[in-house]
Amino acid sequence: MSRELTPCEIAERSLIKKYRKVLWNPFIAAVKRYELIAPGDHIAVCISGGKDSVVLAKLMQELQRHTEQPFELTFLVMDPGYNAANRQLLEENARALEIPITVFESNIFDVTTEVDRNPCYLCARMRRGFLYSKAQELGCNKIALGHHFSDVIETTLLGLFYGAQLQSMPPKLHSKNFPGMELIRPLYCVHEEDIIAWKNYNHLQFLQCACRFTEARDASGDGVGQSKRQEMKVLLRELRKTNPNVEKSIFAAIHDVQLDTLAGCKFRGEYHSFLDWYEK
Repeated sequence: MSRELTPCEIAERSLIKKYRKVLWNPFIAAVKRYELIAPGDHIAVCISGGKDSVVLAKLMQELQRHTEQPFELTFLVMDPGYNAANRQLLEENARALEIPITVFESNIFDVTTEVDRNPCYLCARMRRGFLYSKAQELGCNKIALGHHFSDVIETTLLGLFYGAQLQSMPPKLHSKNFPGMELIRPLYCVHEEDIIAWKNYNHLQFLQCACRFTEARDASGDGVGQSKRQEMKVLLRELRKTNPNVEKSIFAAIHDVQLDTLAGCKFRGEYHSFLDWYEK
């Protein structure tokens, strides 16, 4: 008589069986294409309690089990000021999915609730700083974040529409403030809708952002509120109705930027005009 699988075993099996084509394969493709992991790395997988970071944690566990190039993992949770219910949900999910988390606390929510201008940007910057610092303290040389394909596309549109820049989100980057540390995004080629499908298939419940700005968005009635990122999600949903490949086109475009057609560009913070090479 066969043994009944645990919820964790079912979730793990679904990653490499049912959702292999849309989760496991693009995850591995990103790791290889962008050279995100090297033998001997000690990677802090940063878990916010949301669906993206949790699926990243499970994929990284699977890769660690099957790779021929060993690396270490630490599953790092920063509590920015969650209420008791959210903290409990995060910890229960970690236990159920057998993710051995290391938790530390910060006061980020207290700080950002007192800021009116760009609180989400400030929150993201502060989170990253705390995570880099703790990961370095624990002997890690990389932090892995759960940004996915959809985040990349939305960030590109946000920069264009509201930042007046053609910019995107790179698959990895070196930290400027923490020497020797690197940020990687292994979900770079994974679509959000497929993460949601995996979550629903396994009947999992995860944290949303858990801050007052998300609550305001949800209370707005239009699903957007003041969230520009949510506005991009709605826009892309409309564009897909007439162009199902619109996101793939944007993703391909950021891999093949034609600099000789632009009036100017920045490289490592230095501005270059097309006039610099026009007569050459």
